[in-house]
Amino acid sequence: MTVNFPLVSVIIPVYNRDRYLAEAIDSVLAQTYPAIELVVVDDGSSDRSAEIAQRYLPNLVYHYQPNGGISAARNTGIGLAQGEFLAFLDSDDIWMPDKLSQQMEAFTSDPNLEAVFGYVQQFYSPELDETFRQRIRCPEQPSAAYISSAMLIKRSAFLRVGEFETELKTGIDISWYARAVEQQLRQLMLPDIVYHRRLHETNSGITERQHANQRLHILKTMLDRRRQSNLPQTTQEI
Repeated sequence: MTVNFPLVSVIIPVYNRDRYLAEAIDSVLAQTYPAIELVVVDDGSSDRSAEIAQRYLPNLVYHYQPNGGISAARNTGIGLAQGEFLAFLDSDDIWMPDKLSQQMEAFTSDPNLEAVFGYVQQFYSPELDETFRQRIRCPEQPSAAYISSAMLIKRSAFLRVGEFETELKTGIDISWYARAVEQQLRQLMLPDIVYHRRLHETNSGITERQHANQRLHILKTMLDRRRQSNLPQTTQEI
């Protein structure tokens, strides 16, 4: 009997991540789920990211664009993607091999689901010295991750919530997920680790700290919208 597996489009935005990109791509191509389309959007890299990505042709779609930020790169990838489901992976992180298989099993068990998340385990990148490790804390325990790299979502549901906001430099996933909650996204959190988040000196969460006030603005905007619509006034799920 022939089994038709829905196509999952995986989008990796990359900007000057030649040191880590191959590991991210390998973790997608090693997925146990059989129907995957990988789209790598090069957001104006000036290092060897293009060379590394194109080594994997024709096993991925490679697209170059001028630098516009991670949201713009993800949104471009969505436009190029053909899949019924969408998934995202940052170019310095690594998926567990059964990430997509586990999440697709959840969709099969409950067809009404729109998005499935999982846990993240953070780790220090091997090249880091002790000074950095003492400055940036790496949680020992995995945690529930309501962010894009841990998510598998139906394309229709993603488009209902809307694209990533290109004007933001930080808090991009927080802002998107807040809108998803407000629109009552039907979601599930798996109890398993689905990806490993790399801590290194050029993490966007570290390099964009000067934009930390944007996170406060996002949370204030979210709470204001919830007051107006009588939604619960909590940020716990973010």
